[in-house]
Amino acid sequence: MPNKDHDGAREEIETLSGLLRRYQYEYYIEGRPSVTDREYDRLSDRLYELESQFPDLKKPDSPTQRVGSDLTETFPEVEHTIPVLSLDKAYSAKEVADWIGRTTERSEHSLSFVVEEKIDGVSIVLYYEGGLLVRAVTRGNGFVGNDITANVKTIRTVPLRLPENLDVAVRGEIYLPKNRFEELNHTMETPYANPRNLAAGTLRRIKSSEVSRIPLNIFAYEGYFSQQQLSHIEVLVKLKDLGFRVSDRIGVFSNRLNPRDLETQHPKWSFGRFEELPEYIDRATSERDSLEYEIDGLVVKVNELQVREELGYTGHHPRWAIAYKFESPQGTTTIKKIDVQVGRTGRITPVARVEPVQIGGSTISNVTLHNQAYIEMLEISVGDQVAVSRRGDVIPAVEKVVQKNEVGNPVWEMPSTCPSCGSKLEVYGAHHFCRNNQCPDQVRGRLHFFIGRNQMDIENLGPETAELLLEKGFIKDLSDLYRFDFDRLLGHPGFGEKKIAAIKAGLEKSLSQPFRVVLPSLGIPEVGPNVTELLIDAGFTSIDKIIKAAKAGESERLLEIKGIGEKTAATIIEEFSRPEIQDRIEELKQVGLQFEASGSSPFGSEAVAGGFAEAGLGEQGSGFPQIFSGENWCVTGSFTHFTPRSKAMEYVKAGGGKTSSQVSGSTTHLLAGKGGGSKRQKAEKFGAEIVEEGDFIQRLKEGGIEVE
Repeated sequence: MPNKDHDGAREEIETLSGLLRRYQYEYYIEGRPSVTDREYDRLSDRLYELESQFPDLKKPDSPTQRVGSDLTETFPEVEHTIPVLSLDKAYSAKEVADWIGRTTERSEHSLSFVVEEKIDGVSIVLYYEGGLLVRAVTRGNGFVGNDITANVKTIRTVPLRLPENLDVAVRGEIYLPKNRFEELNHTMETPYANPRNLAAGTLRRIKSSEVSRIPLNIFAYEGYFSQQQLSHIEVLVKLKDLGFRVSDRIGVFSNRLNPRDLETQHPKWSFGRFEELPEYIDRATSERDSLEYEIDGLVVKVNELQVREELGYTGHHPRWAIAYKFESPQGTTTIKKIDVQVGRTGRITPVARVEPVQIGGSTISNVTLHNQAYIEMLEISVGDQVAVSRRGDVIPAVEKVVQKNEVGNPVWEMPSTCPSCGSKLEVYGAHHFCRNNQCPDQVRGRLHFFIGRNQMDIENLGPETAELLLEKGFIKDLSDLYRFDFDRLLGHPGFGEKKIAAIKAGLEKSLSQPFRVVLPSLGIPEVGPNVTELLIDAGFTSIDKIIKAAKAGESERLLEIKGIGEKTAATIIEEFSRPEIQDRIEELKQVGLQFEASGSSPFGSEAVAGGFAEAGLGEQGSGFPQIFSGENWCVTGSFTHFTPRSKAMEYVKAGGGKTSSQVSGSTTHLLAGKGGGSKRQKAEKFGAEIVEEGDFIQRLKEGGIEVE
């Protein structure tokens, strides 16, 4: 028999939740509250009381989630299901105009461009399933981020439930208003340098109740819908209709769209022709200081989503967008001397040591000079007075020579030999390189890169320990880390039994890092996390496959992978053909590092291979039923049983089918998971069959294959 108190509480909770969601939207999104703060607090307190009394009635999207919890939270790593890449950059209106010109020439369509403010905040991806916020993930390295859902739920302008039961991934920027930063920063035990840093620090707090006390805000600027829109303008409108906070400071530039039609629909936006864009950039720059939030530039995007798919991505950024960075803060200083640094790849970079100068709140003493060509272009000499900027407000660089030195110092020239090992330098393109693989500075650079937090992340093994190991001659390459007896450090200052045990545990744990982490951690040029993912998705699921392709010079096969260009393909072939690289990889294999994408191949898993044997299909997939023969498959979204999703495509290939990374006219089937982008719409256009994960698994079962 139903409990009347329980049923009554359910009805009251639903009523209160509906009212509070409406009031939150009015206050935080529309800026037009319809009730007093006192009335809102009364309703909120009553809801909290009921949920405490009947915890089984509390829902994931309850308005009380905004106050957070005192429970300690961890931030597990989560794979993104959408591309979360950086943007190419421009530092002048002319560079933006040139980029627009190149982009329009590359496309067969008439294009329009949307310009948005580049919020100086913390990038976040919000994942909704069935309209409910299920994950909020930091950008991370663009492929894997940290799950900070509990903390993000406390931000009142983040919708916890959408008015439609949609599966969608939404990109946004979380920020702290400038005026609130000034109020809060003086109360901090350690003051922050700027609002962005305080926002980032807040989102990393382990108790969401503490996050709820900081008035963070958000702007949404990209949406990846399962049923994709036709244009970015439509995406922004849809996001706003769903309750997201979308900026009204939008510019649209086109030589074909009718501005009057758009002005009627979006009266707060700005519209114009391509030639009017520089004026818009000047105006946005001048208004920067008057905004309630920090911006560090503008983002210019192709409006037509179909064209975005055609333009695709490089290894680092989309080809359909560019970030215009505001003119960097500048200062004037004098070059005292010029040194050269040897990077982990052997690349030589000249660095100017300058008289300390304050720029943008930081003291600058070292400034990059890029390469010899850059030095010759500016005719830089020791003793010159130069203008120094922080490009993108981050990287210090010499912009021009203000006054030449008065002692007759000539234009500086690169040395002919490596300052670290004495090897003769070689010139490749615009840069000088030391090709000695055992160059001490290269070994040092490789080691520091390998153990770093964004690479192998070897716990308790920091730069100081690495330097000691190198200084004492205990290690000479990466594999030596795993062979060295760390007990030999016992007695060295700072190295007790606990410290040594912790280092050993960190190294042991790092042996379980997956191939997609190990490969970019090697520090091979062009082979970062993005290229690694592209290679794995294209079937290069082990280091042996990559080396085999490199030895065979299969550049055309690499160039077939969307996102890998000629330079990247050539570098992959060159680097993985080098005997010293192959020897290093072989040594790391022997100590136990993972050089095959675990679970990405149905033949790489003992459990699955055993399933083949039990099904009478032989070992290692021999006799695999050709159930996909004559079919061409593509994949989109994320899956429960196929992580990474390339694992599903391995089944297709084993079953006689073909796979591709992009939908085309030859695509016969699209395996569609959660959070997929515009591939589904494109597949439907070409008449390809859309297959859900459950149906795909059923088809495998019918062929005698059980999926783990």
